[in-house]
Amino acid sequence: MLGWALVFLVVAIIAGVLGFGGIASASAGIAQILFFIFLALLVISLIAHVVRGRPPV
Repeated sequence: MLGWALVFLVVAIIAGVLGFGGIASASAGIAQILFFIFLALLVISLIAHVVRGRPPV
């Protein structure tokens, strides 16, 4: 998911440089949404890992 966020960010930067403001704005918005979803899933995963703890050896 982080890869898709980076792809949309690159598309937004290229579109912004070329003067396509609408496409750049939409791509940047999608990249931002995907990044925050990725960040939320990362936090949930880390919390689940801490709650489960280590398995017995």
